[in-house]
Amino acid sequence: MIGIEGTVELHGHRGARGLRPENTLPGFAHAAELGVDVVELDVGLSADGAVVLGHDQVLSPANLADTAPAWPDDPAFPYVGKPVRELTLAQLKTVDAGVRQRDDAFARTQRPLPGTPIPTLAEACALLAPTRAGLAVELKTDPDWTDEEVELFTAAVAGVLAAAGMTGRSRLLAFDWRVLVEAHRNHPGLGRTALVERKTLVPGTRWLAGLPPDDPVAAAAAAGATALSPEHAITTPALIEDAHTLALPVAVWTVNAPEDMTRFIEYGADAIVTDYPDRFPVPRPTAPAH
Repeated sequence: MIGIEGTVELHGHRGARGLRPENTLPGFAHAAELGVDVVELDVGLSADGAVVLGHDQVLSPANLADTAPAWPDDPAFPYVGKPVRELTLAQLKTVDAGVRQRDDAFARTQRPLPGTPIPTLAEACALLAPTRAGLAVELKTDPDWTDEEVELFTAAVAGVLAAAGMTGRSRLLAFDWRVLVEAHRNHPGLGRTALVERKTLVPGTRWLAGLPPDDPVAAAAAAGATALSPEHAITTPALIEDAHTLALPVAVWTVNAPEDMTRFIEYGADAIVTDYPDRFPVPRPTAPAH
């Protein structure tokens, strides 16, 4: 639930991407220690049906590096650059996710942790279950996926969260709103956050489950969303007011400058999604370091 009793939630984007390697257990642990209300993370589905962490549908050379094949003479090796859906969990577990491979702003602020593997969603749940943090789980699909593939993936994610006892503390996020429709229909205990950005709101868009893009707030409500999460560039006081009119809390992403966080809070945002949870201008209750 966003914005409980008027508070503004702090969401750690991909854990705490500006401070620790993204979508990793050490990143999630650090975000929890900083007092985030919600850990935002991204998931894909391996070839053998494991729900694994990762932002891209293809293993990205920006933040991942090969180490060794999962077994001798594996013809699929090297794995970086290949689709997650074509690799098994054993293959994915050999990939090092602990060092930023691209020389960018995140590489300059992120603490490298070489030897950190790609985690599963189940492992992330086990880590975060004892903390106060909720989960915002973004399902990485796109309009080229079939409806059956979306249904299977959504069910797999919901199953992991249920098995971990995390359903009540979790919400599913998606740009592909078929995920929201499917979750509303078959997994109603999970929150459902409609992600939007400029490129998904163009005429003829295939991202919104067939709904028109001219009124994204009304469309999100029609898709069964329980919250709206717009990119910061399109977030206005009017958008937030419209969402609140339909009882949709608003989580703005990705906001890294404290002055921008303050501005969106003044607009009425219910949550701020950031790579740098340590920059949040509102004091947070912090967890003891592990």
